[in-house]
Amino acid sequence: CRLHFRKQNAMNSHIGLIIVGDEILSGKRADKHMPKVIELLSARGLALSYADYVGDCPERITATLHRAFSSADIVFSCGGIGATPDDHTRQCAARALGVDLVLHPQAEVLIRERMQDTAREQGVPYETDRPDNVHRLNMGVFPEGARIVPNPYNKIPGFSCNGPGGGAVHFVPGFPVMAWPMIEWVLDHEYPHLFNRSPQTEQSVIVFGAMESALAPLMERIEQQHPDIRVFSLPSVDHPQYGRHIELGVKGPAADVPAAWTDLLAGLHDVGANCGPELVRKLR
Repeated sequence: CRLHFRKQNAMNSHIGLIIVGDEILSGKRADKHMPKVIELLSARGLALSYADYVGDCPERITATLHRAFSSADIVFSCGGIGATPDDHTRQCAARALGVDLVLHPQAEVLIRERMQDTAREQGVPYETDRPDNVHRLNMGVFPEGARIVPNPYNKIPGFSCNGPGGGAVHFVPGFPVMAWPMIEWVLDHEYPHLFNRSPQTEQSVIVFGAMESALAPLMERIEQQHPDIRVFSLPSVDHPQYGRHIELGVKGPAADVPAAWTDLLAGLHDVGANCGPELVRKLR
């Protein structure tokens, strides 16, 4: 029943992304996760709804995770799950859920396997009780009730936790080579029932010489007449091809877009808009 509830609830969920790390906010490293997650989702007919960036501040991480757990959303969190002093995500996840941290038995097995593999590669004996090996087990200390996310790169797992809001947060490392296949695994194992559920398309037109304020009534009317459609306006002042213009369009379920698009074009004609090229894009 619990799995069925999670699947049913996911049908109405948004998909979010949390990026943890001072190095992103300081500009020391550029975030590569969001473009890749958008790509992974798009390949499965899904779309990213939002992304949060948070530095290595336990209070902020906890607050961000508490918000995620309180929602019905599917959320991926990248970074901060290691065992060094600046890694806080595991502890913050437990705090946000109000549960204890415990050594996950399956994670312990996988981490010990990794340590044995490393010892063999280095040609040294595996020492179970060596202090650094004992410390490495902290990477398998997760919030109570967590389930593991396999890591094909080095066996050190991530983890997933369900929240009281009905959604789930899936925690992976900050390293793209590990994080991206782990996110794919979660999508393919937990959410295949959501794939390609509702194809989305977008149609737009380049409008020259118009002001957004003048187009606002038309945009509001289209959304009122077509509740499942979103109208968007993207102004540009220095486009290399079109110069100063507004890209005005509609997006939403593929079956609903044509009628809204027809009404939008008719409305633009009625106000005497100077329209240029039309654009069509499949969103998912």
